Amino acid sequence: MSFKCQICGEIHEDWPALTFDAPLGYSQLSNEDKNSIAELDSDFCIIRHENQIDRFVRCTLTQKVNDHNDGLDYGIWVSLSQKSFDDYKENFDNENHETGYFGYLSNNIPGYPSTLNIYLNVFTQKGNCRPIVVPQSTFAHIFVTDYYNGISRGEAERRIHGV
Repeated sequence: MSFKCQICGEIHEDWPALTFDAPLGYSQLSNEDKNSIAELDSDFCIIRHENQIDRFVRCTLTQKVNDHNDGLDYGIWVSLSQKSFDDYKENFDNENHETGYFGYLSNNIPGYPSTLNIYLNVFTQKGNCRPIVVPQSTFAHIFVTDYYNGISRGEAERRIHGV
C-alpha cells in the first residue's frame, strides 16, 4: 500500500497514520469560541470554559495488526490534568525528559462506539518525540480489547480507507 503524504507531498510505501487535527472538544466549538476561549497548535490545546479549563496534548498510539509487520498508527489527543500538562509543557524541549501521566482519550476512533475518555497511560519519550499512549487494560471497551489482542490487516486497511 502506498499513499501521498499531505504534509511532505512524497509517496510513502507504508501505511499512513490516522490523525486528528484537534481534540473533539475543540472541533465541536463554534468559530467564535475557537477564537475567544481556545488555543490550538500542533502539540497543545487549551479550552477555557467558564467553569473549567481543559488541557490536551497530541500523542501517538500504535494498534497491533496481527497479520502484518507494522502496526496501525494513530495521532490522537489526550486530556491531561493541569499538573501533568504543566510538567509536559515545561519539559517539552528537554530531549531527556521521560515520565508517565494518566490521561483520557479525547477523540472518537472510527469503527468503534465512542472512545472518548478511555483511560490511557501517557509516556514521554527521549528525543522530543510525541508521547506514546497505552490504554489501561482494565478499561472495558472494544477498542482496548483490540489494542491488546490486535486487529486484522483487512480491518486496518478498511480504517485507512475510511470504510
